[in-house]
Amino acid sequence: MKKWILSLLLVLVTGSALAGCYGGGADDSSKGDKVEKGNIKQEIVVNASSEPPAIDPAKATDTTSGWVLDHIFEGLYTRDKDGKPVLGAAKDVKTSDDGKTYTFTLRDDAKWSDGSQVTAGDFEYAWKRVLNPETGSAFSFYLYYIKGAEEYNKGKGKVENVGVTAVDDKTLEVELNAPLGYFDSLLTLWTFYPVQQKLVESNDNWAADANTYISNGPFKMTEWKHESNVVIEKNNEYYDKDVVKLDKVTFKIVNEATTYYQMFKTGELDLISTLPSDVLATEKDNEDYREEPYYGTYMYMFNVKKEPFTNAKVRKAFAMSIDRKALTENVTLGGETPAYAMVPEGAETPEGDFRKVGGDYFEENATEAKKLLAEGMAEEGWSKLPEVTLLYNTAENHKKIAEAVQEMIDQNLGVKLKLSNQEWGTYLETTKQGNFQMARMGWIGIFVDPVVNLDYYLGDSPNNRTGWVNKEYDSIIAKSKVEQDVNKRYELLHQAEKILMTDMPFMPVNFYKYNYLTNPDFENIAYYVNRYPQFKWAEKTK
Repeated sequence: MKKWILSLLLVLVTGSALAGCYGGGADDSSKGDKVEKGNIKQEIVVNASSEPPAIDPAKATDTTSGWVLDHIFEGLYTRDKDGKPVLGAAKDVKTSDDGKTYTFTLRDDAKWSDGSQVTAGDFEYAWKRVLNPETGSAFSFYLYYIKGAEEYNKGKGKVENVGVTAVDDKTLEVELNAPLGYFDSLLTLWTFYPVQQKLVESNDNWAADANTYISNGPFKMTEWKHESNVVIEKNNEYYDKDVVKLDKVTFKIVNEATTYYQMFKTGELDLISTLPSDVLATEKDNEDYREEPYYGTYMYMFNVKKEPFTNAKVRKAFAMSIDRKALTENVTLGGETPAYAMVPEGAETPEGDFRKVGGDYFEENATEAKKLLAEGMAEEGWSKLPEVTLLYNTAENHKKIAEAVQEMIDQNLGVKLKLSNQEWGTYLETTKQGNFQMARMGWIGIFVDPVVNLDYYLGDSPNNRTGWVNKEYDSIIAKSKVEQDVNKRYELLHQAEKILMTDMPFMPVNFYKYNYLTNPDFENIAYYVNRYPQFKWAEKTK
């Protein structure tokens, strides 16, 4: 094992994940002419690593699509530089005495990028579009806090009974099933962004082409060359345009780490988030380098409906057979920490950090893993383990981790994994259809709370691609969402995680940490704990 580790070409682990995610002063020209600070172009070029599968608020589930959406749209709430929720398209909100009804008043100057008014009706339409079963939104469950939302989405209720109502053009009323202390944070998720009703209804493909795209955020999409780049430019119809210094942001799509690292070094890219490991030690001493916590979990899902992962002991055997410490210290190298549960570090509770309170649910033990594998095979009547293929999305870092896991499982279990990879969009569709045995996945919390991590494995969550359904787990999560006693709420979430980690429909690998190289000529880029960097306030100074 040591010899193999030393000979392995090592790469930092980052890459596309799902989320369960950003000279010149302000442009003071009504015509949108570019303003420069001296002769400094206010433009930044960053690497997005993969093609965004869906730049549509109702359909996006991944961090890459979310990165673009977070720049070109804005919800009732948005985030400040520190990532805290603040009012966005809404200028005021009132809450009923029982905490279940919110009345939002929209800003008078909330405009679409075509200059038309953003209305409460656009929000009502957008949210009900997410819930419409025909839309097929994988994030519709995030709206289940709203009265009648779950029933409508599951075909058991009517759209008119959903508790979202545009009282008039400026007033939106939202009725919840129960008070929700993190409702403001929830509303910063792109799933709650508005869409222009007349546009969406007139063009089914409005979100696939920059020429037909209309949004309401600090930037607007002006170009989308599929598999090449996405370009967004300053939106002069945005009410807070004076804080936006950049005229243009280009998201390049380059998934080879060595390639985009060289592009950064030659000045073709201003920001990247994955480094080849052979340069990481050197780069850590440079002013370009920064390391940021990232509230998410890197894991391998098991399809519990496909052999051999129909057996819980086999699943646990695989989870116990890899050396996470060796992976984080010798393969990923980005400051990640080994994961022995679903919820990462960073979620504070009255008793302390949720992860530290809950502790680890298993430990690595090759001897015990072999024993469990043998027991599982005997239970199924297998004299030989069915062939296993590990699927991952195409990226150099995922390949290196998969190769390391392949070697560890071979050495510790005597099981020879096959490896297979697919482009991100194809990969998402493949896993959605359940056409895999074991597959890589990452899940980033939309805000820092254990419930958003545990929601991933709800039985009716479209993001749960494992086929695993546990009614007790679902029931406990549901109770936690209406529990008003904070201590009891976290106690319920610990109970749910214990059930999840007992059945183990997945094997956690590590808790994320993101590493960036950023051109030091740029200031005021906001690095969020659960989203990619935000460029709303960024400025090139030299």
